[in-house]
Amino acid sequence: MSMDIIDGAFDRHSKVAKDSANLIVGSVKEAANVLLSAINNGGKVLVCGNGGSAADAQHFAAEFVCRYKDDRPPLAAIALTVNTSAITAIGNDYGFEHIFARQVEAFGGRGDVLVAITTSGKSPNVLLAIKAAKERGLKTIALTGSSGSVMDKLADIAIVVPSEETARIQEMHELIYHSWCEFIDRGPVRG
Repeated sequence: MSMDIIDGAFDRHSKVAKDSANLIVGSVKEAANVLLSAINNGGKVLVCGNGGSAADAQHFAAEFVCRYKDDRPPLAAIALTVNTSAITAIGNDYGFEHIFARQVEAFGGRGDVLVAITTSGKSPNVLLAIKAAKERGLKTIALTGSSGSVMDKLADIAIVVPSEETARIQEMHELIYHSWCEFIDRGPVRG
């Protein structure tokens, strides 16, 4: 087995990181300000995604509730991926595509933000969550990849990582939400 595989992974990561810095950093900053405004005005952040993006949703929400680097008051964030009873009940009674939208309807309101994560931009349950959030007056931020999905047009802010490779997209998503966490930790948060 060739070690070129490992070199290639690092090379592709570096390229996507550089392309992202050139193409999407403005949207990342815009989203950071939306998150900060929501928090400072008593809003909360809801986060959803499937598979690896579900893990990202939980990781991101945990950084808000606990802290990222600097000590600060806990911030209201809910990963819509953690309540297995609600997820399985909604999936059973309404269909898997509704598992996040129903929770947005239960927990979300005007002044809140939904961060929707999907590398493909095509996950029906994530798209329905964005629609439910918009109907309830939430701001919506999408983290996705460059597959040219409807999600790009559906969300208030679409951050489209310039890659088709799932692993590289996920790596950039983590960098993005970590940058938001650092911004929030060091920003003028009124918690």
